[in-house]
Amino acid sequence: MTDLILSVDVRAPAGTTWLALTDWTRQGEWMLGTEVEVVEGNGRSVGSRIAAFTGLAGLGFTDTMEITSWEPPVRCGVRHLGSVVQGTGTFQVVAKGATRSTFVWAEHLRLPFGPLGRLGWPVVRPAFALGVRLSLRRFARFAEDYSVGGDE
Repeated sequence: MTDLILSVDVRAPAGTTWLALTDWTRQGEWMLGTEVEVVEGNGRSVGSRIAAFTGLAGLGFTDTMEITSWEPPVRCGVRHLGSVVQGTGTFQVVAKGATRSTFVWAEHLRLPFGPLGRLGWPVVRPAFALGVRLSLRRFARFAEDYSVGGDE
């Protein structure tokens, strides 16, 4: 198992950051190479499932997640159910006053591909973390301009 914890400051109230974060179908607007859909439930309750396809030109993998905790506007926990991505994740929003917040992305993952995955992780981790950091910066801009339904 390996942990990855990254965060980004957002110039938006915690409630707005939460709504932007949990607008699953718009996650592709800020998460690199990823499209998300709710595949079971309403996407806003324990037991709901979301599927995130990450890839390019149809080549990639689907990470299906089950929501295991739902504590708006603070925390959403997920369990990764796929064959490539397994483990747990937490999306947390920390209020920093009336107009600012921090989004914390935490993953506790079982590396895929057995011993080969464990051997390759030190090489892959920097690129993976860089992609998540870039996505988090994009998320901050997305949340700062967020409006329900994507209206501008």
